[in-house]
Amino acid sequence: MAPLSWHSVDLTLDECIKCNICTSHCPVSAVTDLFPGPKYVGPQAQRFRENGQPRTPDHSVDYCSGCRVCNEVCPTGVKIAELNARARAQIVAEKGLPLRNRLLGRNELLGKLGSFAPALANFGLHNPLSRLLAEKVMGIARHAPLPTWSTSGTFRDWLRRTRDQRLKSSKKVVYFHGCATMYYEPFIGKAAVVVLEHNGYEVIVPEQNCCGLPLLSNGEFNVARSYHRSNVGRLAGYARAGLPIVGTSTSCTLTLKEEAPELLDYHDEPATTLKLGTYDIFEWLRERYEAGELRTDFQPLPLKLPYHAPCQQRAHRIGKPALELMELIPELELAESHARCCGIAGTYGYKIEKYQIAMDVGAELFEFVKAQGRDVRYTACDSETCRWQLEHGTALPSRHPIEILAAAYGLYDLERRDVIAGKRDRSEKR
Repeated sequence: MAPLSWHSVDLTLDECIKCNICTSHCPVSAVTDLFPGPKYVGPQAQRFRENGQPRTPDHSVDYCSGCRVCNEVCPTGVKIAELNARARAQIVAEKGLPLRNRLLGRNELLGKLGSFAPALANFGLHNPLSRLLAEKVMGIARHAPLPTWSTSGTFRDWLRRTRDQRLKSSKKVVYFHGCATMYYEPFIGKAAVVVLEHNGYEVIVPEQNCCGLPLLSNGEFNVARSYHRSNVGRLAGYARAGLPIVGTSTSCTLTLKEEAPELLDYHDEPATTLKLGTYDIFEWLRERYEAGELRTDFQPLPLKLPYHAPCQQRAHRIGKPALELMELIPELELAESHARCCGIAGTYGYKIEKYQIAMDVGAELFEFVKAQGRDVRYTACDSETCRWQLEHGTALPSRHPIEILAAAYGLYDLERRDVIAGKRDRSEKR
């Protein structure tokens, strides 16, 4: 099969000045020799992937986790993570993809299948014998922190049940929930809805599908392109009408804003409109705060809370808006992590050959959390897979910052992870 066509991502490789800052900050190359570093498998190797050039041994590129720390620190703007992702896709196009990686890339399909009988699916996925078999037969690490299907219905089930209770307003915002909120963590969506309604916004939840990031991460660009095309078709009209599109999965919003357009060379008018109209939910809430439009009637929340800004959130290049807004909550003692990465990197740490690498990468974060003392009840993080990894590495429950904000508004129970009945009328009096 012919190599993937060159585009703007590839052209950035000539900006590489070989300073090695990407390699010195890479969390993966710091813990294993299997990955020689972003510069070597990215801009340096890419010059030999051009049409007509001899092939380079590219197996090591598969050990890139896609965390984008290299992009974050590069002084000249080389799109190193994207170069690595496209190299992986080229290998997949030529050699095919293992069944394991095909399954891990289809988060939406797995979510739908498990939601038909979630209790049975959870038993099948999480009992030790099944995990051992999955490791031996498919190479899915038996100890990796796989998610649990919601046994109380999907996020859209909750929306249907509460349709008559939802706020109607002239101010509207569109919510992109993503697969994890849909099938595994509907309480994240509930928290987002009550926070947005509390601030006077009607929440529109259009039909949508997986953002495609797991497919991109596993090199299935053609399937990811169909997913992105579908989302563009469903969502761009809202952005064109001036409605903000916000998401609680910082990886999903980054994919809509940047990863899918860049990796797939998808820059037509609808895709660009969607890109410019999409926000991480705390990015958008911070804008409301700076405009004097965010309610700050927060109740005291006497907690010590270690917070980790995940790699995908930092890749937005928007600072740390969740941290900034949580700092407004009375009696909440925040401890900010400066760890580079939790290690899980989406589906990366689920793979048996990468599980220990993921744990070694995350060790700095786990130690930071443990150093905060025995009185810590929760951690906080914007990414679903990072939260699961945090729980796996620290044995502490982890919460999304939107849950923290909803709890501070008095609308949400952090322990039960559910909205508090009878509280919504406060938002209708705005």
